Amino acid sequence: MLNLAVMLEDAAGTTPGRVAIVSGEHQLTYRQLNAMAGQVANLLVSRGITKGDKVALSCPNVEWFPAVYYGILKAGAVVVPLNVLLKSSEIAYHLTDADAKAYFCFEGGTELPLGREGWAAFGDTDGCEHFFLMTSGEAADNAAPSPEGAETIANALAGQPSTFDTVVTEPGDSAVILYTSGTTGRPKGAELTHANMTFNALTGHRLFGEVEHDVHLISLPLFHSFAQTVQMNVGLASGSTLVLMPRFDARGALTLMEHLEVTFFAGVPTMYWALLNEDVADMDLSVATKNLRIAVSGGAALPVEIHRKFTKTCGLPIREGYGLSETSPLATFSPLGVQARPGSIGRPVWGVEINLVAPDWTPVEPGQTGEIAVRGHNVMKGYYRRPEATAEVMRDGWLRTGDLASRDEDGWLYIVDRTKDMIIRGGFNVYPREIEEVLLSHPAVSLAAVVGVPHDSHGEEIKAYIVRAPGADITEDTLIAWARSTMAGYKYPRHVEFRDALPMNATGKILKRELRLAGAAAGSQ
Repeated sequence: MLNLAVMLEDAAGTTPGRVAIVSGEHQLTYRQLNAMAGQVANLLVSRGITKGDKVALSCPNVEWFPAVYYGILKAGAVVVPLNVLLKSSEIAYHLTDADAKAYFCFEGGTELPLGREGWAAFGDTDGCEHFFLMTSGEAADNAAPSPEGAETIANALAGQPSTFDTVVTEPGDSAVILYTSGTTGRPKGAELTHANMTFNALTGHRLFGEVEHDVHLISLPLFHSFAQTVQMNVGLASGSTLVLMPRFDARGALTLMEHLEVTFFAGVPTMYWALLNEDVADMDLSVATKNLRIAVSGGAALPVEIHRKFTKTCGLPIREGYGLSETSPLATFSPLGVQARPGSIGRPVWGVEINLVAPDWTPVEPGQTGEIAVRGHNVMKGYYRRPEATAEVMRDGWLRTGDLASRDEDGWLYIVDRTKDMIIRGGFNVYPREIEEVLLSHPAVSLAAVVGVPHDSHGEEIKAYIVRAPGADITEDTLIAWARSTMAGYKYPRHVEFRDALPMNATGKILKRELRLAGAAAGSQ
């Protein structure tokens, strides 16, 4: 017997009166959150949902997400969290691909018309039999009228008992299906077991240090593996208070950190960049972050310059980790108790092995760059109903990640770049991250993204998309000349485009695919 729902149930048994969730003006104790999850489980069972059935969830960071998530697990079903920015046709694809039998969807009003999109998708899906519409707090007051025929969560849960005997599941049973972003082809569902998710949460709890009580600010979307494991599951396993922020903005995050005495923050690099940006220059970061005991970065390689600035401003080093949906996600981490190494994603976490391999799966020589391959308790079963896609990335328990890295003599790993982001210019391999690190050291550069664009003779040429630092008026020619004097001749960008902002996905990761498409649309240089 192993069920991920134990994360919540144990905390509800040991600290029932402690605040588990802060969502706007609403608070839930562990007892109340567990009771809500129990009602959801009873509802699902009453509608014929059985062990192993898939139940989809579209919900921003509000109290309904953990309540429904753990309720699905209690019922022995499999949680399928969906990106809240998906449109109806995309939702319908996910519901069909996952064989979802039920769908919980949040209605957020005009700013997030998710309920309408979800209801339209539900109508286009044959196998999904139950649709539950959720609202919360202020969103409930501002939400559009429920689509005709949709069942509201309030009506569905009315009369459902709050106690529930969790369905017996085994370690190898599926707990969660997390869909990849679909950067190559249509999104695929990474099928993760109760053992994958439980061990990853407990490993994180051990890594982050056991304290009497943490307060997590969760501004990363909970549908993503980063926030889901590193903050929600780890936080509940440790009896922490989770402060839910539906949409990240730097000023709001700093205000919550200060007023609610937040001790744990996790973000992607662009979030740390935003915290250091001119938009919050009137706020004292050292005061707002004074209660932070740990700051975690993941989701993309953290630029050394951002790490340096944050440490200098806040007096706290950022602990960088690495993983992906297919690894639950924690695979490496920069451990507490030792000096942080800016630029490094740390070492493999407990129970996980890392190899750096060549395209034929053979390990590369020490000191050489290779593709990260992961083996351990965190690696997925495979892609749901996609044995061919699974076979492409998995062999003998090892998972190829698509990320290139090097390793120092102490075993610390350093991301070089994504294999798909590497630029081949005139036969030379060029790694965009290396160029971005150099560009970010220029005082006029606030944010940088480097991609390859088509070139008639070189195959690819190097282009940098730049957000200027506040007040900077540097020109394209000036920045290119500086880069040329700083980098090898085959590395420096020949083209620079200044933008007010760079495209990002829901987790704050820069969308280089869009930038590459923009460069390709401009034609060969």
